[in-house]
Amino acid sequence: MKLPLVILLACCSLVACSTRMQETQSANELPTRAEVIGSLFTGAEQDINFNRMAELFPVSTMTAASESAPFPAGIAAALPESYDYDGKARSVEDFLNDTDTAALLVVQQGKIRYEQYWRTGGPEVQWLSMSVAKSFTSAALGIAVHEGLIGSIEDPADLYLPWLKGSAYDGVRIKDILQMSSGTLWNEDYSDPEADVFKLGAIMAAGGSLQEMIKTLKRERDPGTFNQYNSTDTQVLGLLLRQVTGRSVADYMEEKLWHPLGMESNGYWMTDDEGAEMTFGGLNATARDYAKLGQLYLQNGNWQGRQIVPSDWVKASVTPDAPHLQPGENPLSDYVMGYGYQWWIPEGKDGEFSAIGVYNQFIYVHPPSQTVIVKLSANSNYGMTDDESSWRELETMALFRSIVRHL
Repeated sequence: MKLPLVILLACCSLVACSTRMQETQSANELPTRAEVIGSLFTGAEQDINFNRMAELFPVSTMTAASESAPFPAGIAAALPESYDYDGKARSVEDFLNDTDTAALLVVQQGKIRYEQYWRTGGPEVQWLSMSVAKSFTSAALGIAVHEGLIGSIEDPADLYLPWLKGSAYDGVRIKDILQMSSGTLWNEDYSDPEADVFKLGAIMAAGGSLQEMIKTLKRERDPGTFNQYNSTDTQVLGLLLRQVTGRSVADYMEEKLWHPLGMESNGYWMTDDEGAEMTFGGLNATARDYAKLGQLYLQNGNWQGRQIVPSDWVKASVTPDAPHLQPGENPLSDYVMGYGYQWWIPEGKDGEFSAIGVYNQFIYVHPPSQTVIVKLSANSNYGMTDDESSWRELETMALFRSIVRHL
């Protein structure tokens, strides 16, 4: 359903890419960019790649904070044995195994209650975010708005990026782009080999310019009327950040977010050939550092007495404010979760919100219990179908709620 990194160099078949990747890895050699991208959404195992994307792709770096702020240890908690989903009790252990889980971290009241790693994960391993990166991008944009670098999110994006004129984003409000409601003609179905999202995959695999690709997109609907997931919306936001700050996204985010949060490890942004960060899904960080964004938003943007992200931006980010953004069965949306400023809002009364990436990457926040959960995964079945049977995102929400109740 959602999020980024996809498939297929035009001149390279999936079968050839997957076969070559297995051959090179068996010889302890790094696969090529095309081989990695060509293996996505084919059922191939990905835990051998998601832990080392900074070795495989060009990146820009956010350095670890000189004064790190690790989460203290809390009272250790065990996971529940089962959770309820679709009217049945299901095994937690089986679900974690079936979705190729690499990391599961539970932070409650700012303290680590549970932390475990499998496969190629680990406390110091930077794991590929997929679209969890979108929520980081939104946070940085909120800071830029607060600093006056952007006059208002009611402004059209082309006021700051004139090259958007004539494209699908001509005249579209920044707010509509933030809320995945740009009206752009776009297909992000990972099980469809003709999907538009493959254009992003081609640039990742073979190189090129994300900006030039965006210029070619066309309008389908009136902006601000329909919630349709589109990773290029977030890429526009990233390019907007670069323009208004006059800096790379990595450089700006390092100063405004990464260092103030006391991130313990380096973070890496994958980039295109022009050095533009792939803000739609190219962040690589550790589970503990991902959790800090969730904790920051749980605390309304405040970290150790310092307001990092404006509190009104945090509130707006996790509050669907129009009919097409509401959770539940919604004819004005392409998914049952609600949407804010690059954050997902599940249906329910607890005020939960989540950053979600394909292959089952999550930062989940449950405000009533002051709980943040990070799950990093390499679910090899993801995208094999265009529904929950391979996404397993709603099922993951059921698991998280079970963990919260168990705590």
